[in-house]
Amino acid sequence: MEKEKVVLAYSGGLDTSIIIPWLKENYDNLDIIACCVNVGQEDDMEFVKNKALSSGASKVYIQNVVNEFVEEYVYKGIKANAVYEGKYLLGTAYARPLIAKKLVEVAHKEGAKYIAHGCTGKGNDQVRIETAIASLDPFIKIIAPWRIWDISSREDAIDYAEAKGIDLNGITKKRIYSRDQNILHISHEGGMLENPANEPDFDELLMMTNTVEKAPDKAEYVDIEFKEGIPVKLNGEKLNGEDMLKALNKVGGTHGIGVIDLLENRLVGMKSRGIYETPGGTLLIEAHKYLESFVLEKEAAHFKETISSKYAELVYNAMWFSGLKDAFDAFIDITQKNVTGTVKLKLYKGTIKFAGMTSKYALYNESISSFSTGDLYDQKDATGFIHLYSLPYKIQALNEMNNSKNGSTEVVYTFKE
Repeated sequence: MEKEKVVLAYSGGLDTSIIIPWLKENYDNLDIIACCVNVGQEDDMEFVKNKALSSGASKVYIQNVVNEFVEEYVYKGIKANAVYEGKYLLGTAYARPLIAKKLVEVAHKEGAKYIAHGCTGKGNDQVRIETAIASLDPFIKIIAPWRIWDISSREDAIDYAEAKGIDLNGITKKRIYSRDQNILHISHEGGMLENPANEPDFDELLMMTNTVEKAPDKAEYVDIEFKEGIPVKLNGEKLNGEDMLKALNKVGGTHGIGVIDLLENRLVGMKSRGIYETPGGTLLIEAHKYLESFVLEKEAAHFKETISSKYAELVYNAMWFSGLKDAFDAFIDITQKNVTGTVKLKLYKGTIKFAGMTSKYALYNESISSFSTGDLYDQKDATGFIHLYSLPYKIQALNEMNNSKNGSTEVVYTFKE
């Protein structure tokens, strides 16, 4: 009898490495196909492939989607200025719907009825992965070992891996941080970070970014050019999404840019603490915000701030494949038609300073905004504007004055002919 097939979201890390032998023990009727979606995690993919095969997978897919991840997912968030709870640039949340999409594609190609993943039962990613899968193919069934096996901690997972002879690639019970990396960011959770009273040991934690103390003592300038909200050139050189983010990660990481310590409200109802490194993404979103302030009309800019916040919540909360996100994208794309120009940033020891910008669509006009009188703005015109603008406040004051004098709530106005 031919076995049913399961596609396993495989990274080669602790959680997914132990899932292969566990599936073989508990689902002997399943043929395990590992699928590693490369979104820029800088792993040795040949090592990952061989590890999956040696652990019991019958076949391994390595999907390189780094540029697609940047241009079709990350850049949408940059255009939206999406930042969750004022700090988090959503590095993990952008990657999950793309990973789910690739898992479904492999499942269709292989005729697999099941998809398995290594997301824990306490995390957001289980919701993101499974909601995305359901949005793309509601008939695929999910196997989520962390919700059903007896392994209850990363220490238990390490013991299980050692018992099965699985290469832990440097993971120990002392260095037990849970990390997620892609080209946009790397997150660090677990270990000593679980106690909010502990100050992070950044010398031990950081992998993409220098500590502020180790950052250069000399500032560096970067020029980022945008076209309709999309970054297209760095210091005059045209780059695709992958190369743009790699280059900005390097320069931003050198200067200690984009490290946050976040106590966040998870989708699943609890608070969690994580250290996030997002050097290149931080540079992009700050440059984009500056440029928008230069070219967007006032009401569009103010309303977009509301959309930005809701967009971040939507992405964080597993709604990538939703009608609401499509509607937001349509609005955001319209706002980006004039977000074209170049922004200069000054980087120094973890800080980003504005250093100038240019755009042919600038709504800032020096002849109007300066203290000098220009042809386009007559300062005398402000008198009539102020009379009209202040009218409701004058009426309010008159009401209060009449009420206090007469002790009456009825106000009688007398108009001169």
